[in-house]
Amino acid sequence: MAIAMNNHVFKGHKTLLGSKFVTYGEVELPTRVEIYQKSNSGFDWGNGGKASNQLAFSILCQLSDKELAIKYAEKFTSDVIKSLNSRDWVVSASEVLNWIDINCEVPKEEIKQTNMQKLKPLSSAPPPKKEKKLKTNVVKDICKQLDITQKNLAEILEVPEGTVSSWAVKNEIPRLGKKAIEFYIQSIKNQKIVDSYKSFMNLLQAS
Repeated sequence: MAIAMNNHVFKGHKTLLGSKFVTYGEVELPTRVEIYQKSNSGFDWGNGGKASNQLAFSILCQLSDKELAIKYAEKFTSDVIKSLNSRDWVVSASEVLNWIDINCEVPKEEIKQTNMQKLKPLSSAPPPKKEKKLKTNVVKDICKQLDITQKNLAEILEVPEGTVSSWAVKNEIPRLGKKAIEFYIQSIKNQKIVDSYKSFMNLLQAS
């Protein structure tokens, strides 16, 4: 088992609109669907679904080999991935390696070699104090991000204000609503690029 040892960490992030990203050492973690195809829609966490199983495999494969990752992906999903319930999370390489040592059947000589290289697992350190989680609301968060009111959001999306209010109460935005908001955010970014270009051209003409 070829272990890639370093002090990198796996990081997961879920956007307000539900997109999910996972990195390792600040580089996007590959899904590896070409060798383990459970989900074609990317990663997920906080549950035992196929996308969570895909994430479990990719993390194990990053620090071991595909045989071990295939054999223990479901157990790693159950033990670790299902417990990642927050929008953002961090899991260190040493924590994953410690889980492998405890739960996986690895030849003794390879375990010995791994232990000689491995960082001290974070699990041996005192557990961090649990921070009180603040309840978030996806509609209010988006309005805050765009610096607009719910009424403004309804006008932008051309839907009744009551519709946006019901989204806020349910703390959920339907798929078409998410797409419309994404297009609006992208249009703002595009407009800023156009405005910057116009300003640049005006400076050139004035000089």
